[in-house]
Amino acid sequence: MFPISDDNSRLKTPVVTWSLIGACVLVFLWQLSLGDSQQQAVLQFGMIPARLFGEAELSRAAVPAWTTLFTSMFMHGGFLHLALNMLFLWVFGDNVEDSMGHVRYLVFYLVCGVAAAMTQALINPDSTIPMIGASGAISGVLGAYLLLHPFATVRVLIFIFLFVTIVHVPAMFVLGLWFLTQLASATLSPSEGPGVAFWAHIGGFVAGMALVPLFKQKTVPLLDPAHSRPFSLERRRGPWG
Repeated sequence: MFPISDDNSRLKTPVVTWSLIGACVLVFLWQLSLGDSQQQAVLQFGMIPARLFGEAELSRAAVPAWTTLFTSMFMHGGFLHLALNMLFLWVFGDNVEDSMGHVRYLVFYLVCGVAAAMTQALINPDSTIPMIGASGAISGVLGAYLLLHPFATVRVLIFIFLFVTIVHVPAMFVLGLWFLTQLASATLSPSEGPGVAFWAHIGGFVAGMALVPLFKQKTVPLLDPAHSRPFSLERRRGPWG
């Protein structure tokens, strides 16, 4: 299930959201340009819990350990990792930015990213596996969107065997299901070893929900009912048209 757009109009150009997407793409291209040195860059700029808490050190570290809370959220482990993160940011980020204003939204995004990384680090503080990706910060954006526009309609792409269906569903269903999936995955997955940082997603999402009342503009309501729309199917395509 992949969200591809929503029905929320916006008042301002989402320059911060677009800039964050551009920054992540540029950093990823830089990673690709490193060739065989990509893994070293991940070790240098990824967030390593044991290094963050002083339990491990890197020889010739490029940046202090605390700065990796920020640098890690602009790196990605592959094209699919980048594409999915940027898709979610593209769909949901503009309206959250609209509700906060550019500067507060940027601060909000970074704070959520730090909260996500710290959640993952505290779950397994001895881990020497680097964490990278914007998904923790974007999870904060999702949490904020859920409180701001739970009734907004999201167009979701669903694959059912050979059929591709676009479904209109409320944001609270899409984001609620996403959060429950992350929670179940975090509970069932081992805390040690490489893989998806599910606890970072959970930490970022909860941080976003907790912080949105502090960052949104006073004139912006929570739980906006203005975009309520019934569940519907847009179209269905199969192998014969």
